[in-house]
Amino acid sequence: MEVSLTSVYRLFPRDGLTVYPQWKHVTNYKPADYVLVFCLLQMHFEGSSNVTLLFNFWDVRGPAGMVLSVFVVLLLTVIYELLKVWKITIGKKKQSFITHPSGNSSLTSSPSEISLAAIENTAAASLSVFSWLLHCLQTAIHILQVTLGYMLMLCVMSYNVWIFLGVIMGSVLGYFLAFPLLKHI
Repeated sequence: MEVSLTSVYRLFPRDGLTVYPQWKHVTNYKPADYVLVFCLLQMHFEGSSNVTLLFNFWDVRGPAGMVLSVFVVLLLTVIYELLKVWKITIGKKKQSFITHPSGNSSLTSSPSEISLAAIENTAAASLSVFSWLLHCLQTAIHILQVTLGYMLMLCVMSYNVWIFLGVIMGSVLGYFLAFPLLKHI
């Protein structure tokens, strides 16, 4: 006999009045007041229009809410794909700026060696600052990308078919729209 259930332990109040205790309201917690209960959660996809996504306030109840939630998840996935392309674009710009700095053309027209040294130092400093700023921007985009990726993963882990299809379609649409932009860089 195969079982596709996952076990979870939860603390329930002994009085039986509250099914899910809100921990922020429990001020004088005593272990004797709670019972450890072994629960079973089903881990399979379902097509229900009732689901809670990511946060308690994103509680979907009904078909209209599900359509809106699928659209939001689809847009988040498209944004995720656009962030991937943006990060690649900034990396290419940083690399091209390092290998071909635009300040070298003024170096050949300088009249003396003293002024050449000053221009080289200024160009190197501006190259370093610009490269550092691009790296900071690339790091911020990476943080956004990782955060959004984990949020989308948690949406899929709601095991709702419609949310899963929204993430898949958003990834397809985002890839279709974003990756042709890499040819123009």
